[in-house]
Amino acid sequence: MRKILNMNHEWKFIKQDEVQAMDQTYNDANWEVVHVPHTWNAIDGANGFDFYKGACWYRKEFIVDTLAEGNKVYIEFNGSNSITDVYVNGQHMGQHKGGYSTFRFDISNVIQFGRKNTLAVKVDNTVVDDVYPQMADFTFYGGIYRDVNLVIANHIHFDVMDYGSQGIYIIQEEVSEEKASLTIKSKVVNDHKEDKKVRLWIDLVDADGKTVAYGANEVVLTSGETKEVEVPVVIYNPTLWNGRKNAYMYEAKVSLQSFNDTVDELSIPFGVRYFEVDAEKGFFLNGEHLALNGVSRHQDRKDMGWAITEKEHKEDMELIKEVGATSIRLAHYQHDQYFYDLCDQEGMVVWAEIPFISVMSKTELEGINAKQQMIELIRQNFNHPSIMFWGIQNEIQISGERPELRKLVKELNELTKSEDPTRLTTMANVMFVPDKDEYNYMTDIVGYNKYYGWYQGKAEDFAGWLDGFHKTNPTVKVGISEYGAEGILQYHSNDPKVKDYTEEYHALYHEKVWKIFSERPYLWSTYVWNMFDFGANIRDEGGVKGRNNKGLITYDRKIKKDAFYMYKANWSDEKFVHITSKRYIDRADRTISVKVYSNCEELTLYVNGKELETKTGHSTFTFEHVELQDGMNEIKVISNHDGVELQDVARFNKVAEPNPSYEAPEEEKGGVVANWFQMPDLGDDEVQVEEIHITDDVYSTADTFKDLMENEEAKAVLEKYLGNFSEHPMFGMAQGMQVDFIASMDEDLFNEKLMYRLNKELTQIKKS
Repeated sequence: MRKILNMNHEWKFIKQDEVQAMDQTYNDANWEVVHVPHTWNAIDGANGFDFYKGACWYRKEFIVDTLAEGNKVYIEFNGSNSITDVYVNGQHMGQHKGGYSTFRFDISNVIQFGRKNTLAVKVDNTVVDDVYPQMADFTFYGGIYRDVNLVIANHIHFDVMDYGSQGIYIIQEEVSEEKASLTIKSKVVNDHKEDKKVRLWIDLVDADGKTVAYGANEVVLTSGETKEVEVPVVIYNPTLWNGRKNAYMYEAKVSLQSFNDTVDELSIPFGVRYFEVDAEKGFFLNGEHLALNGVSRHQDRKDMGWAITEKEHKEDMELIKEVGATSIRLAHYQHDQYFYDLCDQEGMVVWAEIPFISVMSKTELEGINAKQQMIELIRQNFNHPSIMFWGIQNEIQISGERPELRKLVKELNELTKSEDPTRLTTMANVMFVPDKDEYNYMTDIVGYNKYYGWYQGKAEDFAGWLDGFHKTNPTVKVGISEYGAEGILQYHSNDPKVKDYTEEYHALYHEKVWKIFSERPYLWSTYVWNMFDFGANIRDEGGVKGRNNKGLITYDRKIKKDAFYMYKANWSDEKFVHITSKRYIDRADRTISVKVYSNCEELTLYVNGKELETKTGHSTFTFEHVELQDGMNEIKVISNHDGVELQDVARFNKVAEPNPSYEAPEEEKGGVVANWFQMPDLGDDEVQVEEIHITDDVYSTADTFKDLMENEEAKAVLEKYLGNFSEHPMFGMAQGMQVDFIASMDEDLFNEKLMYRLNKELTQIKKS
């Protein structure tokens, strides 16, 4: 029978490339003792631009009991970023490229049973041109950051080398309330030196352990053969997996039997359901409309990076449940199997994706690694009922217009449909992809990452763009795959504005945007970016280095920002009252407005113990003209719901002068764009703007930064007016964008006179 032996404890680690560390006799006595999960970037991965990237080594001694002799032995890594070389007793077992999926190596022929064996692992998080991601707005933490196991199996077993999968696929051919017609596809391996015959047996049991269906098949395997065996089974009158209403799970017990012995057995939880997306009405699960009120999730955490445990995964899920979300976009890579299991158990509808993000390789044009990671994602996660959408790319258009890129996106879609025709393909287009672009028609459904109200325009612009896109593309099933704004708890304002980084603007932004989304049923999904703040080494915004602060909850998961409660008021049935701006303690104004988020219908406000006003409403309640006395004031809001009193309390200190620490340290509230560029004093007062006729044969601000920087004359013009912006870490994210698009993100910085100057000189340069 198969055995799984965990190997997480007591590894030796060195934070450098130690070339001789692969040797069995190498002396690692002075190395650091660590435990897996482990990353060497737990601290430096989220505190600024510089974090350690390079090769590091792990070593461990282990013994395989002599009782296992005569079996197959595999080493299994569930996540190691990003290129991993494995050595056992000095022999190279193989290399895996990609930091997020499970991979295994067969070590049967090199281990010594009953004696000490040496495992040496080189892990390298250097970005290379044939491994994805190439570039992204999150930190690429290095290390063995998920579990490591030994897998001991009989020579006849379900295929453990099938792209890290279980070797068993529960295919949902047709599902309805009346019956679930399934095909159980198993890949069976015979590593014996002679032919073998076994019986494949399948029992499907319900949540109470009762057998609801079974099937069997005789399998004859020649020596060294791997055979696919399909067994049809039917569950009559199934209980459907129905999201958060009823995440009902069955279990498939699949075994291989030789005479009276069971030689391999796996128990696979699964759920049966059917779903569709309608271009006008949105998402339907089991024939009923379900609003996919979604959040996105990165897996890292403060002072831990990616090296988190089941405890942290569980905490994340509980917070996502609390906000009332029905769907999760697991960005931008394959997540831990334990978290997919939690999604199954808790009824979350999942968008799962690969890290084909931002930039395509400049030299490897076939997408070999992207395709490998796509196959791994699908095969390793095929049996999770929560996953309904496979994501094939995120903002890959940032790298600029390339015919080979469009070809690869199409091929990834075709590969995904070939691997799994039972689910829908999707992708997240960067915000500047035109409405009629071919990218909108390549996948079954599509999402857009749009940041009106933060990177460009105002939050209200979502309404016009959405309605315009839907009118132009009435048959395209469109959702919002990302939207958000930075919110830093240090900063506060009575008059919140775009890019002031205040908690108040962060909440107001989400209020406005959610109202627009909730009024448009044709959106098949919306995903807040992000549920949690996360490490992004290339960022330096609002006085915070190395972080993306768009989360509804802080990086350490300790504080829920006000916007969290705005969504809870709209999404959750758990009754609560929350006064906003509690951290905005020092108030210089004599009278203030008190905003409350609640899913109760009636709230009463008390100021310093005196009842002031009662309001009825929905989700957002604003009490105007609340007068403060000098010094500390107590604000209390109470609601009585079904005989239970719910309340929240805030304390505001009336001061004479505003607290300067509430103001973000940004000279101009230009956010990310402002700190890309160092603008010289151009003396623009004397510039007279005239109309410029721009033709296709000359350069202009309609070209991308990448194209302009590849021409020496055009590059000189850009650097004359914009400084050495290409040295900024964020430039890689912007090079595929047109100058005009970047300008639309900060029209104060890129004013009419600057744009005139740029185009006046750029149009003098002919394109070759």
